[in-house]
Amino acid sequence: MEPTFSIAEISDKSGLSYDTIRYYVKIGLLPPTKRKENGQREYGTVHLERLVFISHLKRTGMPLIEIKHYMSLASAKNYESCYDLLYKHKHEIESKMMEIKATLEVVNYKLDHFKDLMKKARLGGE
Repeated sequence: MEPTFSIAEISDKSGLSYDTIRYYVKIGLLPPTKRKENGQREYGTVHLERLVFISHLKRTGMPLIEIKHYMSLASAKNYESCYDLLYKHKHEIESKMMEIKATLEVVNYKLDHFKDLMKKARLGGE
């Protein structure tokens, strides 16, 4: 039998707030949940895996509307469109990574420059 999780457990495991999880269910990013006798939602492994994947996509800058589109394509088993969407996003991530790497090189250059200036100031100040 598949393990089930309370919202507290799924929140802890995914790192997402209760409100975010409920919102994702509400807008259809997550499959509907079952409810226990006491009315509490019951989440499964599929919910946890999807939340983790959504978090990865969000962290790489994919807007929720595009994530929702991807999820609807996946639910419809439109694998070619899923592939195309993720492939395009992969290239966007790679482009951002190159921009960030170039920026990091500039920051490192500046740090080295300030290290030299501080060293010269210490030597000159003695």
